[in-house]
Amino acid sequence: MVLALTVCGIVVALVVVGLFVFGLRRRLIQRSGGTFDCSLRWEAPEKGDAGGKGWAYGVARYNGDRVEWFRVFSYAPRPRRVLERSAIEVAGRRVPEGEEELALLSDAVILACLHRGTRLELAMSEDALTGFLAWLEAAPPGQRVNVA
Repeated sequence: MVLALTVCGIVVALVVVGLFVFGLRRRLIQRSGGTFDCSLRWEAPEKGDAGGKGWAYGVARYNGDRVEWFRVFSYAPRPRRVLERSAIEVAGRRVPEGEEELALLSDAVILACLHRGTRLELAMSEDALTGFLAWLEAAPPGQRVNVA
Protein backbone atom coordinates (compact mmCIF):
# COMPACT_ATOMS: atom_id res chain seq x y z
CA MET A 1 0.00 0.00 0.00
CA VAL A 2 2.80 2.39 0.92
CA LEU A 3 4.66 1.50 -2.27
CA ALA A 4 1.56 2.22 -4.39
CA LEU A 5 1.08 5.63 -2.73
CA THR A 6 4.75 6.46 -3.23
CA VAL A 7 4.61 5.54 -6.92
CA CYS A 8 1.42 7.58 -7.40
CA GLY A 9 3.02 10.55 -5.62
CA ILE A 10 6.09 10.36 -7.87
CA VAL A 11 3.93 10.15 -11.01
CA VAL A 12 1.86 13.19 -9.94
CA ALA A 13 5.04 15.14 -9.13
CA LEU A 14 6.54 14.31 -12.54
CA VAL A 15 3.36 15.43 -14.31
CA VAL A 16 3.33 18.73 -12.37
CA VAL A 17 7.02 19.36 -13.14
CA GLY A 18 6.44 18.52 -16.82
CA LEU A 19 3.52 20.95 -17.07
CA PHE A 20 5.53 23.65 -15.29
CA VAL A 21 8.46 23.27 -17.71
CA PHE A 22 6.03 23.27 -20.64
CA GLY A 23 4.47 26.57 -19.47
CA LEU A 24 7.87 28.09 -18.68
CA ARG A 25 9.10 27.34 -22.20
CA ARG A 26 6.13 29.12 -23.77
CA ARG A 27 6.64 32.08 -21.44
CA LEU A 28 10.31 32.34 -22.43
CA ILE A 29 9.43 32.21 -26.15
CA GLN A 30 6.89 35.01 -25.74
CA ARG A 31 9.07 37.11 -23.43
CA SER A 32 10.89 38.94 -26.20
CA GLY A 33 7.58 40.03 -27.78
CA GLY A 34 6.54 39.89 -31.40
CA THR A 35 4.84 36.49 -31.12
CA PHE A 36 1.61 35.22 -32.61
CA ASP A 37 -0.27 31.92 -32.79
CA CYS A 38 0.45 30.28 -36.13
CA SER A 39 -0.22 26.79 -37.46
CA LEU A 40 2.19 25.48 -40.08
CA ARG A 41 1.93 22.87 -42.80
CA TRP A 42 5.41 22.19 -44.23
CA GLU A 43 5.63 20.72 -47.75
CA ALA A 44 1.96 21.50 -48.23
CA PRO A 45 0.10 19.71 -51.03
CA GLU A 46 -1.02 21.52 -54.16
CA LYS A 47 -4.33 23.37 -54.34
CA GLY A 48 -7.50 21.42 -53.77
CA ASP A 49 -6.45 19.47 -50.66
CA ALA A 50 -8.69 20.60 -47.81
CA GLY A 51 -7.75 17.70 -45.55
CA GLY A 52 -6.66 18.58 -42.06
CA LYS A 53 -3.51 16.45 -42.25
CA GLY A 54 -0.06 17.90 -41.80
CA TRP A 55 -0.99 20.93 -39.71
CA ALA A 56 1.01 21.59 -36.55
CA TYR A 57 -0.06 24.19 -34.01
CA GLY A 58 2.65 26.59 -32.97
CA VAL A 59 3.86 30.02 -31.97
CA ALA A 60 5.81 32.22 -34.36
CA ARG A 61 8.21 34.92 -33.23
CA TYR A 62 9.69 37.79 -35.21
CA ASN A 63 13.46 37.97 -34.80
CA GLY A 64 14.98 40.61 -37.07
CA ASP A 65 14.71 39.41 -40.67
CA ARG A 66 13.48 35.97 -39.63
CA VAL A 67 10.36 34.37 -38.27
CA GLU A 68 11.08 31.54 -35.85
CA TRP A 69 8.34 28.93 -35.52
CA PHE A 70 8.03 26.78 -32.39
CA ARG A 71 5.71 23.81 -31.92
CA VAL A 72 3.37 24.43 -29.01
CA PHE A 73 3.41 20.84 -27.80
CA SER A 74 7.17 20.45 -27.45
CA TYR A 75 9.90 20.96 -24.88
CA ALA A 76 12.53 21.96 -27.46
CA PRO A 77 14.11 25.34 -26.67
CA ARG A 78 15.00 26.03 -30.32
CA PRO A 79 12.60 26.85 -33.14
CA ARG A 80 11.45 23.97 -35.31
CA ARG A 81 11.51 26.12 -38.47
CA VAL A 82 13.17 29.43 -39.34
CA LEU A 83 11.85 31.46 -42.26
CA GLU A 84 14.03 34.25 -43.67
CA ARG A 85 12.13 37.28 -44.91
CA SER A 86 14.11 37.46 -48.18
CA ALA A 87 13.32 33.81 -49.01
CA ILE A 88 9.53 33.95 -48.48
CA GLU A 89 7.31 34.21 -51.55
CA VAL A 90 3.59 34.61 -50.92
CA ALA A 91 1.53 32.58 -53.40
CA GLY A 92 -1.96 33.39 -52.12
CA ARG A 93 -4.41 33.26 -49.26
CA ARG A 94 -7.60 31.38 -48.56
CA VAL A 95 -9.98 30.36 -45.80
CA PRO A 96 -9.92 26.86 -44.30
CA GLU A 97 -12.16 24.31 -46.00
CA GLY A 98 -13.45 20.88 -45.07
CA GLU A 99 -11.46 19.13 -42.35
CA GLU A 100 -9.07 22.07 -42.08
CA GLU A 101 -11.79 23.96 -40.22
CA LEU A 102 -11.49 21.38 -37.44
CA ALA A 103 -7.68 21.26 -37.45
CA LEU A 104 -7.15 25.04 -37.23
CA LEU A 105 -8.24 27.84 -34.93
CA SER A 106 -11.71 29.19 -35.69
CA ASP A 107 -10.64 32.59 -37.09
CA ALA A 108 -7.69 31.34 -39.15
CA VAL A 109 -6.73 32.55 -42.60
CA ILE A 110 -4.33 30.37 -44.62
CA LEU A 111 -1.38 31.97 -46.38
CA ALA A 112 0.27 29.80 -49.06
CA CYS A 113 4.00 30.51 -49.42
CA LEU A 114 7.21 29.24 -50.95
CA HIS A 115 10.37 29.26 -48.87
CA ARG A 116 13.54 28.29 -50.72
CA GLY A 117 11.50 26.11 -53.09
CA THR A 118 9.48 24.39 -50.35
CA ARG A 119 5.74 24.91 -50.42
CA LEU A 120 4.29 25.71 -47.00
CA GLU A 121 1.11 27.10 -45.53
CA LEU A 122 0.72 29.31 -42.49
CA ALA A 123 -2.62 29.63 -40.71
CA MET A 124 -3.10 32.63 -38.44
CA SER A 125 -5.71 35.18 -37.39
CA GLU A 126 -6.57 38.08 -39.68
CA ASP A 127 -4.73 40.50 -37.35
CA ALA A 128 -1.60 38.34 -37.31
CA LEU A 129 -1.79 38.03 -41.11
CA THR A 130 -1.91 41.82 -41.49
CA GLY A 131 1.16 42.13 -39.26
CA PHE A 132 2.99 39.35 -41.10
CA LEU A 133 2.37 40.90 -44.52
CA ALA A 134 3.44 44.32 -43.21
CA TRP A 135 6.63 42.74 -41.85
CA LEU A 136 7.30 41.13 -45.24
CA GLU A 137 6.79 44.39 -47.10
CA ALA A 138 8.96 46.33 -44.63
CA ALA A 139 12.12 44.59 -45.85
CA PRO A 140 15.24 46.77 -45.96
CA PRO A 141 16.06 48.37 -49.34
CA GLY A 142 17.66 45.98 -51.80
CA GLN A 143 15.97 42.85 -50.51
CA ARG A 144 13.62 40.99 -52.83
CA VAL A 145 10.21 40.31 -51.32
CA ASN A 146 7.39 38.74 -53.33
CA VAL A 147 3.93 39.40 -51.92
CA ALA A 148 0.97 38.42 -54.09
